[in-house]
Amino acid sequence: MAKGNLMADGERPVLELPGGHRKVLLHSCCAPCSGEVMEAIQASGLEYAIYFYNPNIHPRDEYELRKSENIRFAEKHGVSFVDADYDTENWFARVKGLEWEPERGARCTMCFDMRFERTALYAHENGFPVITSCLGISRWKNMEQINGSGERAAGRYPGMHYWTFNWRKKGGASRMLEISKAEEFYMQEYCGCIYSLRDTNKWRLASGRSKIAPGEKFYGIPATEL
Repeated sequence: MAKGNLMADGERPVLELPGGHRKVLLHSCCAPCSGEVMEAIQASGLEYAIYFYNPNIHPRDEYELRKSENIRFAEKHGVSFVDADYDTENWFARVKGLEWEPERGARCTMCFDMRFERTALYAHENGFPVITSCLGISRWKNMEQINGSGERAAGRYPGMHYWTFNWRKKGGASRMLEISKAEEFYMQEYCGCIYSLRDTNKWRLASGRSKIAPGEKFYGIPATEL
């Protein structure tokens, strides 16, 4: 089976963290996005834990499903999983006034800032000198926007780094899909927040498609078998 982030001889490169560190806290948004990132980090012998803080995900059932898939894969690989608060009221307070911002706009920047600020705080309090996120592996995301939020969050603490590694490169995005199909991960069809769901459904209806049916699609499983 093909592997992401491979060198010409078929071996994975040894990834190096900023500052020569060997320990990193991985902010994860979901199992599909984190699968290849986890595989690459483990192949390099780095010490890491997963930090799940995503109060943007709506509704609650969607949040719990994405989280449970992430926990399942983490447990399979013996990786520590930090389950942070689902403080949606705080998220809605911070997004106030940005409800009609387009995807990749100011609302998304605020969302990344909020999630990475909490990630950096946990890292600071628990001895992680480096933080990173799997959010950037998705082609739907703006890498510079994500990295900017990560660097701002890490910059709050002396000596902390945000690792800006591009997980999409050298087959990373393809490997993400391979893992998702093999694991039959839940397939989310929108970014996660209520406004993303609203706008995605609006686009789907305008394109002659049905609205999203949360919780029904899984990678590698034909719709007829669900």
